[in-house]
Amino acid sequence: MTRILIVEDEESYREPLVYQLTREGYDVSAAATGEEGLELFTKGGIDLVLLDLMLPGLDGTALCRRIREQSRVPIVMLTAKSAEIDKVVGLEIGADDYITKPYSFRELLARVRAVLRRNQMVADAAESSDDDIPLICGDISMKIGQHEVMVRGENVFFPLKEFELLEYLMQNKGRVMTRHQLIDRIWGSDYVGDTKTLDVHVKRVRSKIEEDPAHPKYLTTVRGLGYKIDVPAE
Repeated sequence: MTRILIVEDEESYREPLVYQLTREGYDVSAAATGEEGLELFTKGGIDLVLLDLMLPGLDGTALCRRIREQSRVPIVMLTAKSAEIDKVVGLEIGADDYITKPYSFRELLARVRAVLRRNQMVADAAESSDDDIPLICGDISMKIGQHEVMVRGENVFFPLKEFELLEYLMQNKGRVMTRHQLIDRIWGSDYVGDTKTLDVHVKRVRSKIEEDPAHPKYLTTVRGLGYKIDVPAE
């Protein structure tokens, strides 16, 4: 049974979520503080985290970072903040998606199912793959089965969504991938968020593969279309 951890200090949100997700067949654990959430998470077995951004003590941002230090488990941020900068911060520290309060349970459930489905597809692909031949683009190489990326000879950590984005672009090296194609492939055709999520993940990937992210050579923007990755011209 899929296990979901809810870390939410507002009882008016936490208790209905526990009830509704349990009715949907999930095994649900809940915490009212970041410290309690971290304790429950470290016991293991969690498949997805629903994480409130504003928590007393250890807040959602700090807890997200702590989880990312030890796991790639999907994280969906729950936040009352709707400002773009707050969404960007959540994604930059490793969250896979966010949903702004107040939200409908139907929308949240769609996000949960999409994230879990995509995560399972990636896990199944990695488990069934016996091909260790790396994808290579200049001085960037990645081994999909090992979830390993080498950049200029150094091993660089990529959270799941960033890894999937880089993988898809490298599999289509030299081709322009439209924003719609990328969102559909990485977040699923039923993704209901906005396209800023993609832009943030592109920015994060650039920060890890480019020597000068402000002037990218590998991962470039094709104005009006999307993005592509290719070996820089000499």
